[in-house]
Amino acid sequence: MGGILQFFDTLVTTVRDVIPIAAIIFGFQFLVLRKPVTNMRQILIGFGFVLLGLAFFLQGLEQALFPLGKLMAQQLTAPEFLGISATASEISNNWQHYLWVYLFAFAIGFSTTIAEPSLIAVAIKANQVSGGAVGTWGLRIAVAIGVAVGISLGAYRIITGTPLHYYIIAGYVIVIAQTAFSPKSIIALAYDSGGVTTSTVTVPLVAALGLGLSSNIPGRNPLLDGFGLIAFASLFPIMSVMGYAQLSEWQARRASKTRGAHYGE
Repeated sequence: MGGILQFFDTLVTTVRDVIPIAAIIFGFQFLVLRKPVTNMRQILIGFGFVLLGLAFFLQGLEQALFPLGKLMAQQLTAPEFLGISATASEISNNWQHYLWVYLFAFAIGFSTTIAEPSLIAVAIKANQVSGGAVGTWGLRIAVAIGVAVGISLGAYRIITGTPLHYYIIAGYVIVIAQTAFSPKSIIALAYDSGGVTTSTVTVPLVAALGLGLSSNIPGRNPLLDGFGLIAFASLFPIMSVMGYAQLSEWQARRASKTRGAHYGE
C-alpha cells in the first residue's frame, strides 16, 4: 500500500512538472500560430503515456537503480574484497587495487550509453541527414566508448581524491585542439553527443555509482567527491566522436592514395 501511495505522489509531481511544457506548446499553437491541433485525441493520449512512463521511471529509479548502484559501489570498495585496510592514506596509495571498480565503471558507462534513447534518436537523425555518411551504430559505439572511459577516469579521481578541475580543464584543452583539426561536418554533432549521453538511463546509475564510491571510501566527501562523474560522461564523448571522425577521414585519405598509386602503376 505504501508503494502505491508513493507512486501516486510521484505521478502528481510528474503532472505538475509537465503542465508548463504542455501550456507552452498549446499556448503557441492557439495564441501565436492560431491554428487547430491536428489529431488532438492522439496527442492527448500520447501525453498520458508520457506522464505514466515518467512516473514509472522515477519510481523505478528510487526502488531499483539508485540502491543497486550504491550497493555495487559498497561491495566493490569493501576492504575485505580488495585485501587492503580501510585507511584513507592506504587507499590513495593503492589505487591500482580498485581494478574491478574501473572495469565496472567502464562497463556500466558503455552499456547504459548504448541503451540511451536520446542517443539512439540523435544517431538515427544524423544518419538520415548525412545520407548514411554517419553510421548509426558507429556513432553510438564512439559515444559509448567516450562515456565508458570518462566514467572510469572519474572513478579513479574519486578513489585518489584528486581535484576535479584538473581533469576537466585538460579535457577541454584536448577538445579545443581536436576541434581545430576535425572535419567541420562532425564538430557540431560531436558537441551535441556530449549532451545526449547524460539523460534518462545513464544519469541515475552514474550518479548512484559516484555517490556510492564517495560514501564508502574513507576520506572522501559525498558532496565534494561524489558528484562530477556526469561531467566526465559529457566531456569524453566529444573527444571520442571527433577522434572517430578524424580516424575515418585518415583512413579515407589513405585508401584514396592507395588507389591512386595503384592506378598510377
